[in-house]
Amino acid sequence: MRRLKSGEPYHTNMTSILSALDKASDALGRLLALASIAIMAITFLVVVMRYGFNASALRLGEYGISSIALQESVLYLHAILFMLASAYTLKHNGHVRVDVFYRTFSPRTKAWVDLLGTLLLLFPMCGFILYTSLDYVAFSWQIQERSGEAEGLPYIYILKSLIPAMCALLLIQGLIEIVRNGAIISGHLAPQSEESEPL
Repeated sequence: MRRLKSGEPYHTNMTSILSALDKASDALGRLLALASIAIMAITFLVVVMRYGFNASALRLGEYGISSIALQESVLYLHAILFMLASAYTLKHNGHVRVDVFYRTFSPRTKAWVDLLGTLLLLFPMCGFILYTSLDYVAFSWQIQERSGEAEGLPYIYILKSLIPAMCALLLIQGLIEIVRNGAIISGHLAPQSEESEPL
């Protein structure tokens, strides 16, 4: 990035753009967090149905939901939470980091490590998973794949669509991190820990 003679307009624009993107990522993360509450509630309901009432289905008036469908909905919610929230986790540097040196690095060196890690590891991995999953997901949509259980959920094709969705979200967040770390390296943006308030 080119440093402007007056860094203030550049810094203001960079901060406002990253702030808007960060707010969108945070909003998605908070929305996805509701899935964990739903997972606990449905799991509790299945346990009560099975061991409290020995019931195989939940009756809501004329409608009934089998315990198998409820159990599969927990699987769906689990996949939604962990796959779609991976970009939110990347934004907050929450993925497992196995190293002994990173925490001692200066903010600029950390930015270099994160930038190179995104370019050399994250992007190739996401690109490979995205490319190899497209035919897999397309075939599932083509046959309208459903659960192998008679009373299960008929939306396996939607569940499998989370794979390319996860890759897309990670790639977008990766681009945001490249811009952020590039701005830190070039001196146009202060590291988050050094800013007076978060973006």
